[in-house]
Amino acid sequence: MLFGILAATSALLLAAVLAAGLRLPALRLGIVDRRWRRPMPLSGGVAVVAATCLVAAVGDWKGVTPLGPEVERLLFAGAAVALLGLVADVRRVKARFLVGGTAVAALCVVPYEETGVPAGILAAGWIVFVALGFKALDHADGLAGTVGVVTAFGAGACAAAEVMDSVAVLLSVLAAALTGFLMHNWHPARVGFGACGALFTGFVLASAAVTTRAGQELGSGAGVLFALNAVVAADVVLVVLARGLSGRPLLRAAPDHLAHRLRRLGLTPQGASVVLGVAAFGGVLVGALVHLGWIAATAALWVAGVALVVVLVLLRVKPNVKPNVKANLVPRGVSPQVTTQLRVRNG
Repeated sequence: MLFGILAATSALLLAAVLAAGLRLPALRLGIVDRRWRRPMPLSGGVAVVAATCLVAAVGDWKGVTPLGPEVERLLFAGAAVALLGLVADVRRVKARFLVGGTAVAALCVVPYEETGVPAGILAAGWIVFVALGFKALDHADGLAGTVGVVTAFGAGACAAAEVMDSVAVLLSVLAAALTGFLMHNWHPARVGFGACGALFTGFVLASAAVTTRAGQELGSGAGVLFALNAVVAADVVLVVLARGLSGRPLLRAAPDHLAHRLRRLGLTPQGASVVLGVAAFGGVLVGALVHLGWIAATAALWVAGVALVVVLVLLRVKPNVKPNVKANLVPRGVSPQVTTQLRVRNG
């Protein structure tokens, strides 16, 4: 218990310090997200990955909380996915390489002896879906981090209920690291998450949840996994439907996501992140209660129904695509003053 508190505190402080300390090097090396009005240094993802892996490794090395082969494999695979995401942050990487690399890592962490091969392959697909969903969720200040913290606590509670202490500690360390990152990512953000942090967070959360539910009833397990990541799933479905119905390319960036549409309804950036964080908490709470057996597994269907209604309602909110497209007309590497003049000229 004492080490868990110490580990979480260390991860929080380490992530906060690294996110701030790596900000300037990220700017100088060009590791930035250019979707925003100014180049956003992507030091937050590296900070979260480094803090989580380092604190977990120290606990395992000291023998205080041995990770065990299964969790060690999970953490190693997560680090590999984070490295793949870092490459994508530094230079353009085709989507199929991100999907393929994440899929290979997911196939390596599924406990097939407990799930069986067919269900294990489905579980690996879900891990890939959640990892890429977190990458897509990184479209607003503080959103991916907030949803990640809430999900980590819920999945950690499920793991603790199964007396899977190593998984629970890993998730608490991840939640603490995300909290440290949020100190710099809350609106107006000073550092970004990037594919490195988003893929790592989604991969570890989904893999830990799959490991926790392995060997239990398949139907309720699927419901728990969905409820824990209902906001991520809703965001992906909303984007796919919006772009498919409008005939736009699926992978072309546009403000089609949950937070974009909530802001069109009048919410502030902070308000959109809070609302979606509360929604994530609702889904996580249902998932945890179903896992504990305190409520029926059919409660997950209510989460799915609410998520579908929200998607259909927000689908009617027209996104403001034009400004985002014109923002891409600003050349890279120009000064803030020239950037402002170009944006005014572009309308």
